[in-house]
Amino acid sequence: MTESPLPDDPRTVHRRKVQAAAAWLRTTLSREEVRDLLRIDPLRSAWMVVSNWLGVTAAMAVVVWWPNPVTIVAALCVIGARQLGMAVVMHEAAHRTLFADRQVNDWVGNWLAAYPVWAEVGPYRSYHLKHHKYTGTPDDPDLGLAAPFPITRRSFRRKVWRDLSGQTGVKQALAVFRRDVGWRRGRNQRTLGMNEGEQPDVGWHKLAPIALTNGVLLALLCVAGAPLLYLLWVGAWLTTYRLVTRVRSIAEHGMVPDTLDPRRNTRTTLARWWERLLIAPNRVNFHLEHHLLMTVPHHNLPRLHRLLRERGALRDAVIAPGYLAVLQQATARPEASA
Repeated sequence: MTESPLPDDPRTVHRRKVQAAAAWLRTTLSREEVRDLLRIDPLRSAWMVVSNWLGVTAAMAVVVWWPNPVTIVAALCVIGARQLGMAVVMHEAAHRTLFADRQVNDWVGNWLAAYPVWAEVGPYRSYHLKHHKYTGTPDDPDLGLAAPFPITRRSFRRKVWRDLSGQTGVKQALAVFRRDVGWRRGRNQRTLGMNEGEQPDVGWHKLAPIALTNGVLLALLCVAGAPLLYLLWVGAWLTTYRLVTRVRSIAEHGMVPDTLDPRRNTRTTLARWWERLLIAPNRVNFHLEHHLLMTVPHHNLPRLHRLLRERGALRDAVIAPGYLAVLQQATARPEASA
């Protein structure tokens, strides 16, 4: 017989606060406003997908036109951010807010976004929805991404070096390979969300879509007469994509005042234009709004933010003025004295 959770158990507290947040939201937004916010604009969703690939194309084109160390580094930064943008497209598809037609939603999310960056909508959906259901509790699969912060500046510099030197990327590639072919044990995106008795969808066949989409990209670059540009794609995946993903994760749930309260355990960051270009693509910075109403498509998140702000509903929310401010807070722990 399973024992009932104690009143102060984190899961119980979280459930109670989630219910309170839902009631609060119902008094803040009308049904008509919520219905309008949930409406998907397929043209804006399509532009989100296209704009990521245009960013990659533009970055590579600049290197072709003006090849030098500065343009190569700039291209790696832009491409890494656009790869994160593709992960955000996958995220939209996982919430079924990319396109209203579910088959189109998942097809676009996979073939034009997830597969090129070695991911997949279906397994990510099961994993990510558990994060939404249990945010900040011991059952949150993403808890470890934000829990260690704040850290010291020295520790953060080491993490940045591991990211930009490719160490994190190589480690991630090996982990994803083992996960997809079925060599990785324990909790991961392909095992979370399964019912008892189910087997994870793993095997060598899971690598085929990743190889195919990357092969198409390489073939297009060969046709364009610049096959070496594919190294920028791989290099960004191993380096800058890791760094911007780390920064995004810190900003979303790190250093929050109440990990169990949906109104206080998620941060929105007011990104400047260059931060949207290099760190926070596709409105991913409006993360509090996304957690409050997770089926609002990305293009309506700024409007949801404005509505909540105009009604004074964000007075106690965690809002950062930019990603530099978040990183300052994340590296505020003093160095240990000798």
